[in-house]
Amino acid sequence: MNASAYCGLELLETAVVVLDRSMVVRYLNPAAETLFELNLRDVEGRPLSHCFNEPQEVLAAVDAADHRNVSVTEHDVAIALRLGATIHVSFTVKTIDSPAALTVLEFRHTDQQLKIVNEERLLVQQQANRQLIRNLAHEIKNPLGGIRGAAQLLERELNSPVLSEYTQVIRDETDRLQSLLDRLLTPHRLPQVAELNIHEVLERVRSLMLAEVPNGLAVRRDYDTSLPTLIGDKEQLIQAVLNIVRNAVQAMHGAGEVILRTRIARQVTINRQRQPLALQVQIIDNGPGIPEHIRDQVFYPLVSGRPGGTGIGLHLAHTFVLQHNGAIDFESVPGRTVFTLLLPLNGWAVRPDADSAK
Repeated sequence: MNASAYCGLELLETAVVVLDRSMVVRYLNPAAETLFELNLRDVEGRPLSHCFNEPQEVLAAVDAADHRNVSVTEHDVAIALRLGATIHVSFTVKTIDSPAALTVLEFRHTDQQLKIVNEERLLVQQQANRQLIRNLAHEIKNPLGGIRGAAQLLERELNSPVLSEYTQVIRDETDRLQSLLDRLLTPHRLPQVAELNIHEVLERVRSLMLAEVPNGLAVRRDYDTSLPTLIGDKEQLIQAVLNIVRNAVQAMHGAGEVILRTRIARQVTINRQRQPLALQVQIIDNGPGIPEHIRDQVFYPLVSGRPGGTGIGLHLAHTFVLQHNGAIDFESVPGRTVFTLLLPLNGWAVRPDADSAK
């Protein structure tokens, strides 16, 4: 059989390896090439051992599936790749009753399973949070306007420079709360989409941060200038990246290094959809890292690891990236934090669960 016989497998998120009765590789789908860091051209027609060092669990499962004609599944199996890394996978083996006597192995990275579960949990939580915030914001905005107006009237009636300091505090605090509510409601406007260059977005962020922190901060570029244009909302993407960079700079107290990196990502899964091409943006800093106790809630609103922080910045960044049908994740240890944004390049699509203006 030629590779065209397996074309339907290219769309699967899970890694699929097809073997013949001699344990010779006949096909790898793109997800398997990514998982095992291989190319089909290099292993087609070769024994399975050319893909990875087969552990006993894989050999036993293939043997059982072949002799008993059943589907066999194993969980949390360690597989040593040819380049030396070790990954943990769950896999299912099934034989195909055909003249070619093919065996199909379907693998899923254990970390990927956990990531998908976490992404789904975060999405559900974010939807509930957005609805709660919208309701609360609308309930609070009207009384705030009344409080500010009453403070202005009181200031005129008192006509006292000493007492006006207290009314000014009331006005300042209501303005601060009003600004906070406006920021919470910002994601609910309809995106204004157009063709854009992601490097223009990053350069705008870089200029803004260097203007805010002219001394002690280095913002370095590591761009792939061959990247294609993206369809999206330029202002939303600027705000998303700016919020992440500003959080990093504040955590470093304005003294440190931020790297803005762009790359193309191929055959990636974003929000459970396989994307042939995606644009990858990484924001890397050498700050103290994200506190362990908030890592699971870092994209939730009003969650902050910084005294005096509002906890809005990363929530908005997550919401804006989600509206671009993208994904955002991070890795953090003291001295290195990396936020990774993945934005699909197959055209603009607003997520059905993304908030829109009403």
